Amino acid sequence: MIRRNPSGHLPEVHETAFVDPTAILCGKIVVEENVFIGPYAVIRADEVDDKGEMEPIIIGAHSNIQDGVVIHCKAGGGVHIGRSTSIAHRSIVHGPCSVGDNVFIGFNSVLFNCTVGDGSVVRHNSVVEGCDVPAGFYIPSTANVRSDEDLARIERVTPDVSGFSESVAQANVELVKGYKRIRNEF
Repeated sequence: MIRRNPSGHLPEVHETAFVDPTAILCGKIVVEENVFIGPYAVIRADEVDDKGEMEPIIIGAHSNIQDGVVIHCKAGGGVHIGRSTSIAHRSIVHGPCSVGDNVFIGFNSVLFNCTVGDGSVVRHNSVVEGCDVPAGFYIPSTANVRSDEDLARIERVTPDVSGFSESVAQANVELVKGYKRIRNEF
């Protein structure tokens, strides 16, 4: 469902993107080309700052927002999801937040008030809050990262982990094509 927010903003969805009919997109959202937005995802840009303004939620080209993901912004803050990035099932990305290109965010992970650099991997059930994750970091499953000291204890992404992330992104680009081809069958 595509709908306006109370400020009157309506999502802008590129014609090559696929948004599952059960997903909800509300407000100041930009969905770029070949994006896959899965079943029951909720992307909502509707809160304003003290001046009545808000930044958009931007989903970069070739990215995928999988089943049950929630993306929201507090007090007018924005969320930017980079290109070819995967946000896996039931994750939460709460702005203000910026996620780089070619990033993988694992199942049930939570990002809040943070930046995740290009090529990073945040594995399943992890929390990243209030810090800046440099490019190329690998955050293991169930990690709780909230400071530079936490980041200093984390190893760099290995090529096999990056390969997995790239394969997930590519699989979801193919899903966009497939679902768009059969969309009139729903």
